[in-house]
Amino acid sequence: MDITATDPLDRIIADRLTQALAPSHLSVSNDSAQHRGHMGDDGTGETHFSVDIVADAFAGQSRVARQRLVNHALADLLATRIHALAIRARAPGDA
Repeated sequence: MDITATDPLDRIIADRLTQALAPSHLSVSNDSAQHRGHMGDDGTGETHFSVDIVADAFAGQSRVARQRLVNHALADLLATRIHALAIRARAPGDA
């Protein structure tokens, strides 16, 4: 499995998604610096993230269903620590 995550909350996100969805590829990017001073920036530098994930669990699922699976795995973080999450969720073989 290919996993890229570098910041502390990145690692938590990666761990949660790995446990929930067993991805073959997972990249978590902290985009918070691009949103400094904007709504949702709490000054921690860990509020805005992007996830690129490939998992068998997404096969046959709609884009919305795939995003719901990711959101479910991160529900408590989305309620408390993550202001924004961009999700690219694919099944193996998807373009």
